Amino acid sequence: MPDRYPGYDVLQKRHSPSWNDQTRAVIDRRMAIDPDHHAFFSDAEWPTMRAICDRIVPQPPNRLHPAPVAAMVDQKLHDNSGDGYRDARLPPLREAWRRALAAIDAEATSRYGRHFHEIGALLQDDLLKAIQNGEVDDKAWGDMPAKIFFQKRLLHDVVSAYYAHPAAWNEIGFGGPASPRGYVRMNFDRRDPWEAAEARPGREDKARAENARVG
Repeated sequence: MPDRYPGYDVLQKRHSPSWNDQTRAVIDRRMAIDPDHHAFFSDAEWPTMRAICDRIVPQPPNRLHPAPVAAMVDQKLHDNSGDGYRDARLPPLREAWRRALAAIDAEATSRYGRHFHEIGALLQDDLLKAIQNGEVDDKAWGDMPAKIFFQKRLLHDVVSAYYAHPAAWNEIGFGGPASPRGYVRMNFDRRDPWEAAEARPGREDKARAENARVG
């Protein structure tokens, strides 16, 4: 994947007018999350959860500070931090994830004779696609529709965790909540001088130079 915002690091905004004390505190907590720590998922569930996150939001292997997606979801579940709503076809947050991880591992074992985290990326993708399409039937799912879990719970929790982290903000050129400075130039194809510059073909060096000054 090409670097659309070369040289951009949203953390350079830390001491700029873009971020206030509250923003800094929130981002510091996210950056301090240990990617190997889990408090909600069991030791048996944890490898499956990490493998799922790696397939849903794969990150470049050379990324300096990758988003600890699985640990962020684990923290949400440990805190039982719900969304204020849920699809009535799914059980509560924690129960849905417990049941789904058991079912995903059972599906992998039934199909391939190995746990989900052991089957390799291509087979993991195939199984996740089957879940997405509702083409699974292991009894571990119970009355929870696999397709609905994938759409309303798995994607929601994993993707929202990823895009709440500065690693993803760098990838999409997002400047963070920008409080108290705010954003002014809101029209199409316009940006404030403290926003990231997107690289155009043949103009990557110019974007890199501009992004080195963003703050």
